[in-house]
Amino acid sequence: MRPLRVAIVAPSLRILGGHAVQADHLIRAWQNDPEVDAWLVPINPLPPRFLRWATRVKYLRTVVTELTYLPLLIKAVARADVVHVFSASYASFLLSPLPAILVARALGRPVVLNYHSGEAPDHLKRSGIARRCMAQVERNIVPSQYLVDVLTDFGIRAAAIPNIVDLQRFHFRERDPLRPHLLSTRNLGYPYNVACTLRAFQIVQRRWPGATLTLVGSGADERALRAMAGDLGLRDVTFAGRVAPEAIAEYYAANDIYVQSPDIDNMPISVLEAFASGLPVVSTGAGGVPLLLGDGERGLIVPLNDHEALAAHVLRLLADPAMGRRLAWNAYEACAAYTWPAVRTQWLQAYDGVVSPSARRRASPTIRTASVEK
Repeated sequence: MRPLRVAIVAPSLRILGGHAVQADHLIRAWQNDPEVDAWLVPINPLPPRFLRWATRVKYLRTVVTELTYLPLLIKAVARADVVHVFSASYASFLLSPLPAILVARALGRPVVLNYHSGEAPDHLKRSGIARRCMAQVERNIVPSQYLVDVLTDFGIRAAAIPNIVDLQRFHFRERDPLRPHLLSTRNLGYPYNVACTLRAFQIVQRRWPGATLTLVGSGADERALRAMAGDLGLRDVTFAGRVAPEAIAEYYAANDIYVQSPDIDNMPISVLEAFASGLPVVSTGAGGVPLLLGDGERGLIVPLNDHEALAAHVLRLLADPAMGRRLAWNAYEACAAYTWPAVRTQWLQAYDGVVSPSARRRASPTIRTASVEK
């Protein structure tokens, strides 16, 4: 029997973010697997060369991208057994997941909607279209129990399959001594509130003059955040910019404490990467983060936008490095649930659960051709 053909509709790595990284993990993990043949249908495809100039023009960029995306989508869905659609909120839902759902419905293909947004409560309250679509797809998968509960409140059934962390890419190291070298890998824009991290770092640096802060990421607030760092008189703040997934592990390896201060979140991959690398985590308690950290078990939680509490917990770790090592070991042990061997069976069951018996009649796996669309 041939493997299940799964079209994964998601951003390519040209848009660095959680969706792109997780989709890339899945596609790579399914390669050479006898059960599943998965390939990427990019929601951000490069248009034909003669139209690429249009990608530099606001709004026109969206039109050209959609006109390039839709033919690729139709072709991919037509040869798939399952359409696995990554989904965010608001306008993004209308531009990418909605067309994929409609094309799949027109061609009689089942949809597994993989909804990741921490903005789900507001998005679903505002969007009747999103609620109806999610109620009608064959299966909704979210990465955390937090989002299962949110969707349940809107009468939408969902199951949780966690994000994946690659323990071969990230290497655990116990921090002894624990140095005041702080790392954040969140984008520099809404809703990640990196300004709160900068204000917290000012307090930390007053107590530990040799403290450093590395900010990995880019975004609309970068210029304002750079100016803010200057206004606060901060030293040794590195704006590392956009870093490719294959290089991000180096930044975790070089630092000792992971800090973040989002106002809205779900199950951040960055925290899993910190777990895998041995960095104790201090974070605001946005969305699903408290369930992920378990305050005092695998990390420390502070209220939203509370830079004083964020700094206090960093200083607490520096004063009690044994606690930091305990949190880091607990977090690393939890990583087993987020590895591919643990997650693979859950995705296979999700795909199998939506495919008709006729689609499960497979030819010999020797005729399988690996197809990964970049």
